[in-house]
Order: sequence, then C-alpha cells, then structure tokens
Amino acid sequence: MALKSSVLLNGLFARLSRRNFSTSKTLSANMVPVRDALKQAIDEEMERDEKVFILGEEVAQYDGAYKVTRGLWKKYGDKRVVDTPITEIGFAGIAVGAAFAGLRPICEFMTFNFAMQAIDHIINSAAKTFYMSAGAVPVPIVFRGPNGAAAGVAAQHSQCFAAWYSSVPGLKVLMPYSSEDAKGMIIHNIY
Repeated sequence: MALKSSVLLNGLFARLSRRNFSTSKTLSANMVPVRDALKQAIDEEMERDEKVFILGEEVAQYDGAYKVTRGLWKKYGDKRVVDTPITEIGFAGIAVGAAFAGLRPICEFMTFNFAMQAIDHIINSAAKTFYMSAGAVPVPIVFRGPNGAAAGVAAQHSQCFAAWYSSVPGLKVLMPYSSEDAKGMIIHNIY
C-alpha cells in the first residue's frame, strides 16, 4: 500500500497536562515524557527497517535540540542519523528525494515555524506527488517537530501551523495529546 506524506506536529496538545477532564486527576504517575516516546518509536522503526533514517539540524551528535534523538547517532551512525546545515529547504529536499528513491526519511525541523522555509518541498513535492502520479510514486516521509507551544521564544518560533497544513491535500497533520499517542502516531506514519 502506498503511503502518503505525514506531518507530525508535537505541539500544544502534547504539552497539555495529562488530566482526566471529569476528575482533574493525573491519569498516570508513570507517564513517559513525549520526547522519550518519540525516541522509542523512531528507534524501534530504525531497528525494524534499515530504510528508515532521520535527518535535521543537530539530530546526531547533539542528540536533537529537544533530545528526541538521544543515543540514536551512536547506535545507527552517520548514514542513518544525519546532521544537516541550517537550511530547511535543503534537507527537506534531500528527504523528499530519498522518499522518491524508496527510503523512509524522518525530516525533523527544530521548530515547525522553520518548515515554512521548506514549503515548496513539503507541499508541491511530498504532499502532491502521490496524487499527481496516480499513486505510482509513493512518498513515505514524516516531517516532525515541535509546533506552537514554545514560550518566550519570539514570534518566529511559537506560532501554530497545524490548521494551515491540514488544508493541504496529501498531508496528514497529527498533534498527539499524550506520549502514547505520539509514539503510536509516529510508528504508524513511518511504516
């Protein structure tokens, strides 16, 4: 089955308190932080399928700006955990090209606001190609990053693009509520 492009936005809902709205009690005292759930999912999928790799700014040696990729570079090396220059349009284009070639890239943006720098690749290449090719060219790619929930990081880092991206045919926009949601969503969309 051909896969469509996915955008995984870990934002406002992922940062909400884990409370049951009817009782206002914490749902679980042993919650796994979202960053750890994402790392587990990425690690499991990289272990399961050698075509899965992650690229983005500081995802390798620095372990990711938010430590989502902690330890993955040491485990999988430079070919599957790829640090990129600060050029979102460049590494998004590499990810789309890799997906066209049959790989399963996870393209991580440090903040989804900067994904706007790569909008042509996300919208015109990743999202539309599957449909423009009548399903002949799948684009199995996940664009991932925090979105809209940062505090004190200025206008360029804190606006939410989820509604905007959700209007684009070919993109699945996901904003998980919990760490369990985040892990399940990323596994489902990488596979």
